[in-house]
Amino acid sequence: MTLPYEFVDSKLHERRERVFLVLAGVFIGAMAMLNIIGITRFIEIPIPLPGFLASWYGASAFPLILAVGVLPYPLTFLCTDLISEFYGQRRANFVVFVGLLVNVLVMGVMWLGHALPGAGLTAPPWQGLPLKGPVSLPGETILSGDHVELFDFLYHLTAASVVASMVAYLTAQLCDVYVFHFWKNLTRGKHLWLRNNGSTLVSQMVDTIAVIGITFGGQYLRGALSTHDILVLIGGSYAFKAVAALLDTIPIYILVAWLSRYLQIDPIAEHRGWDGKADKPAP
Repeated sequence: MTLPYEFVDSKLHERRERVFLVLAGVFIGAMAMLNIIGITRFIEIPIPLPGFLASWYGASAFPLILAVGVLPYPLTFLCTDLISEFYGQRRANFVVFVGLLVNVLVMGVMWLGHALPGAGLTAPPWQGLPLKGPVSLPGETILSGDHVELFDFLYHLTAASVVASMVAYLTAQLCDVYVFHFWKNLTRGKHLWLRNNGSTLVSQMVDTIAVIGITFGGQYLRGALSTHDILVLIGGSYAFKAVAALLDTIPIYILVAWLSRYLQIDPIAEHRGWDGKADKPAP
């Protein structure tokens, strides 16, 4: 039996919106993780070097040092690129601003939790941290004492970087969406790899310099961090993001090919000269 056109259209619309919600959810989830776990820990990923580079560098591997919050961040650019490809620039920018509002909500909840009085002696023992000496955090905050609340420590650590990450996030994500569509229009929908990597590599550099510069700028000006330390943080973080961006080239080709069929959207229809005979791409 042939289904009425209206029913098929509504089912297709539901499918498209469901995929949009999944992409937006992954994007916002990755952003929330970035701000919550942020700079709570720095990790080192050894990158093996080929012989001639190892002899020049003086070691067999290059230590890639980055904040643990950076790990899920490349997913955000993959999601915005897919949203841009199938749903357009306006909806991609909409998701970016929703992500910003979620970050504000997360920070508001953390501020409220910090502002309310603690439970004191009735609190579980794991809520306190004994510090051997004063601990200097980004953002000019210094914590000290025999009993510092774990949440208080995490709050100051997160608050120090959340403003930086919000500024960097908004700038980088809007830059990513704009550059993606710039390359898409310039190449008339061809060369997906160029708009995917070109937009991500540029926006990741903007994000990395902004977030590290704002987060650790105060410590750098006080002399607590050297220029070498800042460059290592920028280099390690950007190298990880750049490698992740290059590695997602094949997955994005696979996803675009599959989603084009699943959503019945031709992402480059406007560049083919749409004539009204096929489904018009979703706005």
